[in-house]
Amino acid sequence: MNKFKRFSAQIGLLLTIWLILWSGQFWATRFLLENTSAFIAQIIVILFLIFFAAPKYLFTKKYMIFIGLSVIILILMTLAASYFMPQIMEPLPHPRGMRPEGINPRDMHKPPSEFLTQSLLIVLSYILATVIEVVYYNQKNEEALIKSKAQTLNTELKLLKSQINPHFLFNALNNIYALSGIDTEKTQKSISYLSDMLRYVLYECEQPLVSLQKEMDYIDNYIKLFRLKSSKTYPISTQFNVTNPNIMLSPMLLIPFVENAFKHSNIEKIKDTFITIYIETTPQSILFKVENSIPEAPINKDAMGGIGLENVKKRLAILYPNTHDLKITTVNNTFSVSLKLEQYV
Repeated sequence: MNKFKRFSAQIGLLLTIWLILWSGQFWATRFLLENTSAFIAQIIVILFLIFFAAPKYLFTKKYMIFIGLSVIILILMTLAASYFMPQIMEPLPHPRGMRPEGINPRDMHKPPSEFLTQSLLIVLSYILATVIEVVYYNQKNEEALIKSKAQTLNTELKLLKSQINPHFLFNALNNIYALSGIDTEKTQKSISYLSDMLRYVLYECEQPLVSLQKEMDYIDNYIKLFRLKSSKTYPISTQFNVTNPNIMLSPMLLIPFVENAFKHSNIEKIKDTFITIYIETTPQSILFKVENSIPEAPINKDAMGGIGLENVKKRLAILYPNTHDLKITTVNNTFSVSLKLEQYV
């Protein structure tokens, strides 16, 4: 809301208050004549507040200057309004048309309470307008802060997502390249799996939510693509106890844990390793578990890149604050991840 709209709204409120007061006087014309100067003074002080004092001093935290200027403008407007108040210059009414002897009619005025009433109305209108401006300013700042945070989170999420694709493409293309000179049929299957995975990453992941089924399909294709690299039988097991595959969650949320298991178990090079993937749903939650063996020989953890578990934790903190439970443990050369998502959409 710009300054002119706020000024119009404030004047509209002021008019409403004066109409209520006027109705209490039974719509008497005298009421209008007696209070026109006060109303004009109120308009001037509100103009002064909205277009000068508030933006230049109040909202920049120059409170002493704002208070000083406010006092000055209120005094000036009160004096100006009193100068033009016709009722102050009218003689005091007396019973039976009598007036005290020895007193000039020009010196007989209404009691100062009328002047104080007008002054109080001007001051109160200024205070009310100031309160409204402060409320509006705080609300506007809060909305701007929320918008800024939302933009920051959105930018961070896009950055986190963008870090998934290079790692995924690097592994997948390497696998297909290794197969191309060995087995044409497997190469064709690999390309088919990769196409489905790319379609999911490039198109489906643009949506804020995807079905759990699509996330599971990606995991399944990832495993199939991995198995095609060799004729070996890899100890990879999956168990999906999913009663409703159409439940929604954020895309590419589970995949990094699966990639991490394949990367750090070194399953394609070391014997006596394993990877276990488990997904279960209830009416109120999704439970996802991944376990992988840890080889005794150290692995260069940064050789393959990837988004890392810390990156996933950031996404969870943004997307599922207070509605997720992530547990990561290492026991007896077994690395375990347990993720529970509550109140999913």
